[in-house]
Amino acid sequence: MELSDRKKRILRAIVETYIATADPVGSKAVAERAGLDVSSATIRNEMADLTDLGLLEQPHTSAGRIPSPAGYRLYVNELMDQHQLTIQETERINQALNLKMEELDRVIDRAGKVLSQISDYPVFTMAQAKKRVTVKRFDLLMVEENAFIAVVMTDNSVVKNKLIRMPDSLSETQLQLLSAVLNNSFVGLTREEMEQALDKMESRTAPAAFELISLVVDFAVEVLAEQGQNKIHTAGITHLLEHPEYHSLDKAKPLMNYLAEEQEASKLPVALSGGKNMNILIGPENVSDALKDTSVVMASYDIGDNMRGVIGVVGPTRMDYAKVTARLSYFAESLTRMFGKEELPPGEGKEDKE
Repeated sequence: MELSDRKKRILRAIVETYIATADPVGSKAVAERAGLDVSSATIRNEMADLTDLGLLEQPHTSAGRIPSPAGYRLYVNELMDQHQLTIQETERINQALNLKMEELDRVIDRAGKVLSQISDYPVFTMAQAKKRVTVKRFDLLMVEENAFIAVVMTDNSVVKNKLIRMPDSLSETQLQLLSAVLNNSFVGLTREEMEQALDKMESRTAPAAFELISLVVDFAVEVLAEQGQNKIHTAGITHLLEHPEYHSLDKAKPLMNYLAEEQEASKLPVALSGGKNMNILIGPENVSDALKDTSVVMASYDIGDNMRGVIGVVGPTRMDYAKVTARLSYFAESLTRMFGKEELPPGEGKEDKE
């Protein structure tokens, strides 16, 4: 769609004013923001043309205009300036992600919470499940004569534990022997390989010992199965209520429920097509009905081992796309560097342009 320079300046002024105020924008505000030396009548005519082109909408009988999803799309694709993060923003992100390489879920969960605090929008994060996950170590800790804690550590640094109770008592020596069997026979195996090894062990192991081994191995299999699934974490859902579009709980509740329900959140558009590192879906471009009046901005990051993750922001179509994309890009780059080299990019943000 080809627009004159004046129409582009007017559309940009309306989008940026509406992002800042959430109120329909009139010709006087456009003239002030766009710096156009033309009459209000001329600006109103141009606004009418932009409305006819489907780039603006006129809510109710108001004289002002608001951007349509198509208007936001043109703004994002052609008119939006690149936002520079401030030094304070980059330092805050770096501090938040300055963790040792621990459990993957914990790292991306914390990243989502911090991005939500910075952006004032709900955030979702997803890390692609590792194709091959194995147990790195078993630890067994005696609690009492007929109970012990089984600790399972996977090769992607996930640590899970479970209290296991038995009908008969168990000595410390027997527990140490059980730990030795587990660490000699079931470490470095995938879930399927562990199940096969357990089947082979049954015929050559005493029933009482095999029962104990099975209890711990079954728990380890559950842990590995969980790690083989893509998980979506959501954070900052209540931030929606801070925006005028969602001051009405009737309007906010369906979207909040959608983001809060794990089964529904799993339907979030986490795939970035065509090798893109950044993707923006505006209003009706979202497939899910729950997201039809929202925008979703996503960035991908590299976890290593040929795996990718996605971090995204959900908010009204009136979101500040320039700031959101800048923050998302920096987060994604930081996560990629952290997972790849265990270091963060330097805080080289610049002050915002006035």
